Amino acid sequence: MRTTSDLAGRWSWTVDAEGDTPVPEEAAPLVGRAVAAQVPGAIHLDLRNADLIPDPFVDRNEEAVSWVARCDWRLNRTFSLDGDAERVDLVFDGVDTIASIAVNGRTVGQTRNMHRAYRFDVTAAIEEENSVDVCFTSAYTYAEQQERALGARPSAYPQPFAFIRKMASSFGWDWGPTLPGCGLWRDVRIESWSTARIAAVRPLVDVFEQTGILTAHIDLERTASGASLPLHLEIEIAGQAVHAEVPPGEESATIVVAVPDVQRWHPRGLGEPHLYSVGVSLWSERERLDEHRTRVGFRTVVVDRTPDAHGTPFVVTVNDRPMFIKGVNWIPESVFPGEDVADRVRTRLEQAAEANVNLVRVWGGGVYESEAFYSACDELGLLVWQDFLFACAAYPEEEPIRAEVLAEARENIVRLSSHPSLALWNGNNENLWMRLDKDWASQQGGELTWGERYYLEWLPDLVRELDPTRPYTEGSPWSGSGVHDPNDTDHQTFHSWDAWNEDDYSVYRDSSPRFVSEFGWQGAAAWRTLRDAVSDPDLRLDSENVRHHQKAIDGHAKLARNLARHLPPTDDFDRWHLQTQWMQVEAVRTGVLHWRASWPRTSGTIVWQLNDLWPVTSWSAIDSAGRCKPLYFALRDMYAPRVLTIEPRDGGLELCIINDDDEAWHSTVGFARRRADGIAAAEQSFPLSVPPRSVARIELPPIIAEPRDPAEEFVVATVDDQRALWHFAPPSGAHAHAPLEVAVAVVAGGMDISVRSRLLARDVLVQPDRLHPEATVDRGFTTVLPGETAIFRVRAPEPLDPDSARGAFVVSSLRDIIDPD
Repeated sequence: MRTTSDLAGRWSWTVDAEGDTPVPEEAAPLVGRAVAAQVPGAIHLDLRNADLIPDPFVDRNEEAVSWVARCDWRLNRTFSLDGDAERVDLVFDGVDTIASIAVNGRTVGQTRNMHRAYRFDVTAAIEEENSVDVCFTSAYTYAEQQERALGARPSAYPQPFAFIRKMASSFGWDWGPTLPGCGLWRDVRIESWSTARIAAVRPLVDVFEQTGILTAHIDLERTASGASLPLHLEIEIAGQAVHAEVPPGEESATIVVAVPDVQRWHPRGLGEPHLYSVGVSLWSERERLDEHRTRVGFRTVVVDRTPDAHGTPFVVTVNDRPMFIKGVNWIPESVFPGEDVADRVRTRLEQAAEANVNLVRVWGGGVYESEAFYSACDELGLLVWQDFLFACAAYPEEEPIRAEVLAEARENIVRLSSHPSLALWNGNNENLWMRLDKDWASQQGGELTWGERYYLEWLPDLVRELDPTRPYTEGSPWSGSGVHDPNDTDHQTFHSWDAWNEDDYSVYRDSSPRFVSEFGWQGAAAWRTLRDAVSDPDLRLDSENVRHHQKAIDGHAKLARNLARHLPPTDDFDRWHLQTQWMQVEAVRTGVLHWRASWPRTSGTIVWQLNDLWPVTSWSAIDSAGRCKPLYFALRDMYAPRVLTIEPRDGGLELCIINDDDEAWHSTVGFARRRADGIAAAEQSFPLSVPPRSVARIELPPIIAEPRDPAEEFVVATVDDQRALWHFAPPSGAHAHAPLEVAVAVVAGGMDISVRSRLLARDVLVQPDRLHPEATVDRGFTTVLPGETAIFRVRAPEPLDPDSARGAFVVSSLRDIIDPD
């Protein structure tokens, strides 16, 4: 039986002064000094924990620690091993990135790819007492060598990330710091075995009527003595045990199992995500040699791209049921890949599910995520759109990069094949689009290879070979062929960034793309998150430390330009902070609700982005400290199964009733045009019936849609417990205002803050982190109508002072954001 010795835990770092990279001046004091290391882990984390570098997330310390990435480093540990196995393997699930591995002074292997696992036969090198050395070459040293050898190419960023198979965003992005490190970022172990072992299991599923079909492709590895032996495989699923014999010399087998009366795996909104345990065991005539356990879910998934009268749709269809995708884009939860973030990942995915999200897109500048990530998605019913790891650059197709790309793709297609949540493979992020949109061909290196064969030939061939049960798309965005612009609104997937970069979010309403796979709007992180990251006595907009936590090109200027279209300017940080969060909600809500109302022409939105990996003003809904920005709560509301939205159309107003539910929605719709003091200027109601999975549209009657005093009036539309508001006046043009009436009730675990107002109170917000660093609240911006009471439920790990709720900006409204008086 295969046995395992875990080598995770305590290791030690030293500067590798004999490596290929000159030792930076800042590293000289560390030469010859051992630094405690934790594996899995990362060099920056261990240096920070040893107080040898400042926290890279505070102020501009990112710049002060840049020397770390310019060093070569050596990682070492010792271990004991006994036993008489025929074969001893040293197994790394993840090495970041360029490294040479030695056991007892004997080199046993090299690594060149962070996105692969490595297995080295160390049988001849192993002793009773052993030492392992992993010598890392600086990622910059290697990538810059490759760039010189292969030729520089166009890229959205100046860093050489396209020349090394390493997490691209560790080199910096428009939301992330530049902190490319090194380390053993996943588990490492010794595996001892004899005769044969299970090398890989690729369980593919299909469903025929009420029968689930499991086709398990199993790869084996044999020792010399095991090569001539017959072997036996057994698969257990749903109370069945199916056996197969593997003849001598054979190293693969395919076993098909039928599961009658199968319970299907469904994504959120379509049913329960039922999972089946699968056990695979390998036997010789005398003993069990190895076993592998996994889970599968039986479902079908296709993307309907059948041309129609409007162009080419992109409709994700699971178990023969078309879905409107309510998605979020996912970036790595940490800029340091080896950091233990398992609990945070699970929490983020649970938060996504609670926000009515049904798909998470793993973006191409990150990593193929952990087994825990995909298992959580399996359990939560979250579909996964998985990018192959290419983003925003021209990638060389020459060796040695080509071989690494194909090896990593093959490995990860197999590794992730068991997960029913995995719904779609995507060739790249924005590279097909940028080639045209940024005119790469005319730039330096534009005549060189740029990745086209990866996306259009080699990767789809691998998906067809290894996992034909899942659809593949060449890129995001992608119109389906070279006939149309890659980012054509009428064909397949679309990225909407002109609004943020150049226009206003109102332009979202100008088109209804077939599928919006990326769009978003910036908003500041939670106040406490920024306060902890900036050591200035006061937070100021002109502070270098504050501006360092904005990575978008011209980011603050874009925010200022966009804010000026809707709100008066301010130099006050607290008001600016709230203004950015308010505008982020308004922008994303405008897009999502317009596009949801455009179903079935528009079949999905994937908001950029769910999470953050450091304290920053960005497009995220949840910041790096795990604090929910107001956008998170807005996502929960706008992605709800049943939603109302009032949309401008042909010079009038239209109520769109969105019913993304299996049951018809029979009710009454009520319209009211009200004054700011709550008095109804006009009211009207109609019976309503909306079929399942559809959108109904009702033009607002003139008596409702035509105000007498736009600055003082607004529209309320209600259906059951859902409502939509339309304000005739822009935020800065509304005149009515009355002080908020705030009452606090101490309850178990925190306090309830009740808010009332004599007049309309637009967009009331409670910032719980101003009460306690770990305090939370259950809602974001909430408009309180005259006579209503809105309750904000604040919870914290220790009792809160009720009087603290009256502190500055704990409770505020749109009027407070606009008017400093």
